Parts: sequence; structure tokens; C-alpha cells
Amino acid sequence: MSTEYTLNATARAVEGKGASRRLRRNNGEIPAIVYGGKKEPQSLSLIHKDVAKAFENEAYYSQVITLNVDGKTESVVLKDLQRHPSKAILLHMDFLRISKATKLTLKVPLHFLNEDTCFGVKQEAGIFSRAMSDLEIQCLPGDLPEFLEIDVASLRLGETLHMSDIKMPKGVESVALSYGTDYDQPIASVGKARGSSSIEAQENPEIPTSNESTGTSDGTEN
Repeated sequence: MSTEYTLNATARAVEGKGASRRLRRNNGEIPAIVYGGKKEPQSLSLIHKDVAKAFENEAYYSQVITLNVDGKTESVVLKDLQRHPSKAILLHMDFLRISKATKLTLKVPLHFLNEDTCFGVKQEAGIFSRAMSDLEIQCLPGDLPEFLEIDVASLRLGETLHMSDIKMPKGVESVALSYGTDYDQPIASVGKARGSSSIEAQENPEIPTSNESTGTSDGTEN
């Protein structure tokens, strides 16, 4: 059974920066806009604490949301979310109306499995590094995945995974790869731990050969 993601909003007629500031300051609300489809853009307001709670679930960033505006619902996706640079405050939200028959372009999270126990980390003392945390995809709303899983259990030291290594669900494609293999970017790798070369040198000191015996300053042996 699929999960439904919902948000409640109220239509607002007063627009502008001053009105938006008053919403945030006096009412604890977030100014927003919904646009797209065959309807006119509509200014909205949402309760800040309700949105902050909902967005603890990362799926709200990449899934179809049922937006309830004064009792009327429509299907949307989040296109932009503005945050305060230093405070835990959401400043503005943009929603895009969607159609079941029209493909979406969205970023979805990447979930890496077995990061800490992959071969390169567990057996070869390497460090796992992520190069990407999400991937821009294109698909119909009904095919939209909540996230993409990548099992890195067999990843070895010095190896790198790329976008093309991700197993895409049916009906889903990478936007970057649609432009060709030149856009196949790395997503994760296992590299040497910092300082590993000096540690290896200490553990395996160079042993002098028989021709490297020590001698006095006049060239005679001790």
C-alpha cells in the first residue's frame, strides 16, 4: 500500500514581501505559491510547525504531495524550498501541479547499503565516500520512487561507482545519462585512509642491504 503525503494550505490574496514577512512573524506561517497545469498561480500560506514536522520525512522532498487548499485537493510536487541561512525557519515554498500523464523531473535521495561493511572498508581498511546524495530523474508520477538503493557491499579499495551502476526502477531514467555516457558521473568510492602511506612505512621499515653497512668518517667499518 503506497503512502500518501499531505499538506494543508490556505489561499491568500495579499502578496508582496511585506505581507510574507508579516505571515512569518505574526502568524507562524510560511508563504507559498502553487502553479502549473491549466490553472492560474495561487498564493498560499501553510502552518510552519506542521510543515517542519512533515518534512522530517525526506520523502516530502521528492514525492507527489496531496495539497489541501481550503478543502480542495490537488496533486503537486515541491519545486523549491527557501530556508533562513542561520535559523531553523522555512521562508517560502513553491509547488508545481502535476498530471498523471506528464513526466516529472525531480531529484530523489540515494540510499547506500552496507557502507561500513563493504569489502574495501572491512577487509582493506579503506574509507567510503559519497560523491552524490541524490539523483535527478524523469518519470511519470505513478513510477516515482521514494529513493534509489545502491548496494556497495562488494566495492573494493580504489573502485568507484557511477550513475550507470544504479539499477533504475521500471519507467525511471537518469536525466544526466539521457545526454550520453559523457555525463556518467561518480556517485561513491572507496579510497585510502588519510595518512595510510606513512603508517605502512612505519609498519614496514626499509631494511638495509649488506652493502649499506655503517662506517666511520674515514671510511673504515665499525
